[in-house]
Amino acid sequence: MITCVVEYVIDPAKIEAFEAFAGSWMELVDRHGGTHHGYFLPSEGASDKALALFSFPSLAAYEQYRTLFGVHPDFVAADRIRDESGCVLRYERTFMRPLLPPAR
Repeated sequence: MITCVVEYVIDPAKIEAFEAFAGSWMELVDRHGGTHHGYFLPSEGASDKALALFSFPSLAAYEQYRTLFGVHPDFVAADRIRDESGCVLRYERTFMRPLLPPAR
């Protein structure tokens, strides 16, 4: 399993647009072979940081999903929310291998 951690710097004044963007991507990841673990948004105090975590069974499965970027109309529409609103100022992706607690 591979987990992608995306660290965002967002425009706090555009949080509603970011939530719409995030909602689109959660659905797309789940529909195209991944498991989205959610977005984590600023809660208390002023902050411009947000996180997203999602997993795919393998790097190959993630790469297959990535082939849809800029091509599949639903992916283009999700990116359009980000691009037209300016809700994301920048982001950085990191790939991690999860170490999960044992099943009980």
